[in-house]
Amino acid sequence: MNASSRLAGGRLRLAQLQKLNPALFLLFVLLALIVILGPVYRTPAGIMSFLQRAAPLIILTCGQSFVLIAGGFDLSAGALITLVVIACALIANGDPQLAWMAVAVIYAIGLGVGLLNGIIVARLKVPSIIATLGTLLSVKGAAMYWSGGAPSGYLPDNLRSVGRGVLSDIPILETLPIAVVVLVVFVGLCFWLMHATNYGRLLLMVGDNATAAHLAGVPVNRVRVIAFVISSLSAVTAGLLLGGFSGVSVEVGTGYDLQAIAAAVIGGVVLLGGRGSIAGACIGALCLYALFTVLNLVGFPAPLRVAVQGLILIVAAALTARSLRDKV
Repeated sequence: MNASSRLAGGRLRLAQLQKLNPALFLLFVLLALIVILGPVYRTPAGIMSFLQRAAPLIILTCGQSFVLIAGGFDLSAGALITLVVIACALIANGDPQLAWMAVAVIYAIGLGVGLLNGIIVARLKVPSIIATLGTLLSVKGAAMYWSGGAPSGYLPDNLRSVGRGVLSDIPILETLPIAVVVLVVFVGLCFWLMHATNYGRLLLMVGDNATAAHLAGVPVNRVRVIAFVISSLSAVTAGLLLGGFSGVSVEVGTGYDLQAIAAAVIGGVVLLGGRGSIAGACIGALCLYALFTVLNLVGFPAPLRVAVQGLILIVAAALTARSLRDKV
C-alpha cells in the first residue's frame, strides 16, 4: 500500500469518527469512572442494576425527543409521572386484580394529557413552553387533590414487579430486570417510529421549517399532536417503572422533565428542532445518569445536580445559537 492510499484511508477513518455522536465518547469515560469507583458495577448484575435505574430517564428522554425535534418543549412530563404513580396506588390500593385496570386508566390519562398539549400548541398556537407549563400546574394540582396532599394507597406486587422485578437464571447476565425488558421494547418502538416510518421524516421536516413543511403538504398540526402524545405516553411508562422501584410519593416525578430535556440535548437533539435521533437520546440519557452516578460515588451533594443540569442546558442553548449564527 503506497503513501497516498494510507493517507486516503486515514482520512476516511477520521471522517467516520467525526460522524460519531460526541456524547458516545463522554459515555465511555463516565462508565469507566463508574467501574473504577464502584466495584459493584464490574459484574453483569451491577450493569443490569444500572440500566434498571436509568430506564425511566431513558424512556422519558426518547418521548421528549419527539417534541424537541418538532421544535417544542414538554414541561408537563414530571407532573404526569407523579399523577401516574398516585393514580395507580389509589385505584389498585394493593389489589393485584385491579392492577390492569389501573394501567388502562393511567394510559388513558396520558393519552388525554398528550392530546390536550398537542391541540393547545398546534390548534390554538400557544407556545409549547406556556402550554405545557399550564398543563404541569393542572396535572400536579389534580395529583395533590386526588391524594389529599400526601401519599395514600399502595401498589400491588404485580405492578411493583414491573419496576423492581427481575428474571433469574439468564445466561451470561445472570439476572435480567423487567424494567430493562420494558426499556428495550419502548426504545425499539421509538426507533422504528422515528427512523423507519414516514412520520419520522415528517417530524424532522416540521422541526426544521414548519412553514416550508406546510407548503409541501405536511399535516403539521397532526405531526405535532402525535409528538406530544408520544411524550405523554413515555411519561406514563416511566412512571410505572418509578412507582414500582421507588414506591408512592407526591414528588416522584419532580425534575424528570428537565432531566429528559438535558439528556436529549447531550445526545444531540437540537433545542429548536429539526435534528436528533433516538440513539442519540438514549446515549444522552445514559450520559446524564452516569454523570449523576459518578457524582454520587464521589460524594457530590445531591442538590447541586440541579445546577449541573442547568449548566448543561445553558451550554446546549449557546451551542445551538452559535450553530444558527454560523448558518446565516
